[in-house]
Amino acid sequence: MSKFLQLFLLSLLITMSSNSFANDDKSYGKKVGEKALRGFTNMTTSFLEIPKNIINATNDSNIVYGAVGGTAKGIINMLGRSLIGLIDFATAPLPIKPVASPVLIWDDFDADTSYGELFRLEED
Repeated sequence: MSKFLQLFLLSLLITMSSNSFANDDKSYGKKVGEKALRGFTNMTTSFLEIPKNIINATNDSNIVYGAVGGTAKGIINMLGRSLIGLIDFATAPLPIKPVASPVLIWDDFDADTSYGELFRLEED
């Protein structure tokens, strides 16, 4: 494991376990932890965009369009969700709003994935 990754994970652990953040529900440490977890989850589950889009396209039209168009749309959304997950994970110390909607793929499996504004700070 690289020194940078070890240092990042150690600082994340220290930040999340600090007693100064224990009483605040929307503490900085909690936001950082949730964002890092959201990024990691989106990177590792992005492949589920392909079957999701095949199912949704088939339900909206027919099996032929669902197989062809849903696969193409799923690959594009898989790349988008992977990239957004990587950005969220890499910028975990910055508390920004989620870009992908739905935030996690299983939040609303029937909804098409869309992407909002990038790097908008969360407001308390």
